[in-house]
Amino acid sequence: MDTCTAVKNRLLQLLGERNMSIHRLAMESAVPPSSIKNILYGKSQNPGIVTLKMLCDGFGISLIDFFDTEEFRKLEQEIK
Repeated sequence: MDTCTAVKNRLLQLLGERNMSIHRLAMESAVPPSSIKNILYGKSQNPGIVTLKMLCDGFGISLIDFFDTEEFRKLEQEIK
């Protein structure tokens, strides 16, 4: 699995756990809905750390909480 897919999966997991819509996350995080959709639909292949931090703020979690999953621990090296 690549990092972009892991980020997308984590966002979808958090949205589901919190029963949040993309629109609500956008309002809570001050990230435009289009930016969130671009990450979720694969148009944004490299979301910036500041954007991810803002999304985490919208979820009420830290970056450490965001990345502290088995999926991120098992990521393969991107450059081969």
